Amino acid sequence: MGDCDVDHRPLDMEALAGSLAQGCKPASEWRIGAEHEKFGFRPDTLAGIPYEGDNGIEALLNGLRAYGWTPVMEDREDGGQTMIGLERTNADGGIANISLEPGGQFELSGAPLRTLHEICAETTRHLTETKQVADQLDIGFLGMGFTPLLRRDQVPIMPKGRYKIMRAYMPKVGGLGLDMMLRTCTVQANLDFKSEADMIKKFRVSLALQPVATALFANSPFIEGEPTGWVSSRARVWTDTDPDRTGLLDFVFEDGFGFERYAAYALDVPMYFVKRNGLYIDASGQSFRAFVDGRLPALPGERATLKDWSDHLTTLFPEVRLKTYLEMRGADCGPQASICALPALWGGVFYDDAALEAAWDLCKSWTSEQKRALRVDAARIGLKAEIDGRSLKDVAADMVAIAKAGLKARANFNGGMIDETTFLTGLEEIADSGLTPADRLLELYHGPWGGRVEPVFDYLAY
Repeated sequence: MGDCDVDHRPLDMEALAGSLAQGCKPASEWRIGAEHEKFGFRPDTLAGIPYEGDNGIEALLNGLRAYGWTPVMEDREDGGQTMIGLERTNADGGIANISLEPGGQFELSGAPLRTLHEICAETTRHLTETKQVADQLDIGFLGMGFTPLLRRDQVPIMPKGRYKIMRAYMPKVGGLGLDMMLRTCTVQANLDFKSEADMIKKFRVSLALQPVATALFANSPFIEGEPTGWVSSRARVWTDTDPDRTGLLDFVFEDGFGFERYAAYALDVPMYFVKRNGLYIDASGQSFRAFVDGRLPALPGERATLKDWSDHLTTLFPEVRLKTYLEMRGADCGPQASICALPALWGGVFYDDAALEAAWDLCKSWTSEQKRALRVDAARIGLKAEIDGRSLKDVAADMVAIAKAGLKARANFNGGMIDETTFLTGLEEIADSGLTPADRLLELYHGPWGGRVEPVFDYLAY
């Protein structure tokens, strides 16, 4: 359905909640999607990569079309179009996307896949293709959660309509929203649920344990060439971005939570935009409830559609986000192994009943105050944090062990008869040592690197 052919049926709570419930599917149809962002840089100057030019982001997108990717175009107000991404359909009909974040962060949103072996193969293929084109354009890529050198005003801006609206709105609602947009990168895992009850259990487990993932994947201890005092500067940014649309969502743990309650929360998150006829209309700060009733100031008399609702849901940024699947949003980007490890961690926990129950036992006694404190402490001191009388190091070791048991029960083997637990090896080492990737970077910074962050561009380059 295109922008000119929107569905004008009136929306009510049943329709809004029902759009989320459409994600329910039997376990035989469950898939895992992996996403990751990465920073582009010039190997000689370490500067960011602009969109325009013979060796810019647009040229990189065009170069990747040789590998079967097709362009995703966005209309402009002048009547022209801008290439803002690529898509490719795999042999099973799944669609992968390459897209641009506001500061030129280059993102792969992988197709929903059955096994972690397939996810890692997809990631490897993407990174190989991207490097083959990027090397010809003098572009390197860095896997970190926060760009370690560039000031905010040094970051190139990508020409996407929604980002212009967001850049204007962010400073009104938080101190670090522009940093979130321009200077952070994440790795994300998307997972399915079979019923409303299953969604609720998974939502609660993943929200409570999201700070554990933040610590295990913490990989951004520098900003503008200096240590920040936080192992995840990316996660710190999310504590001061926009309180209306971020955080741990205490209501998820309350009696009566379900699809309708999440829909009610989403209704009350202020809007960013409406898209009509291919163009973005600024509706920042306005009410989606008013839009449902035909009272939106940006579009007087026009009522919201399910497509508008779907667009609005993408502008919510809690630590776990509900669409027709659950998105795990708590991890810094890192080296390629971490891109495979995050879906392994959550897939192991989510896709085995015994593992899910064991994970709930880990965190079910934690209070809201403890969970909120852990969110900050995990970003600041990583696995040295404590929760409910236990070190986060020990909790992380338990969570990784639970995920490993869950993956073992899945019994998915590659051609060499290696199961999916292989993707947790790095996390086991991190949890056992109590040292996050950021702690290792700080050791290098204070040791062999001699107080310089520039060597990280070689150390963590793809």
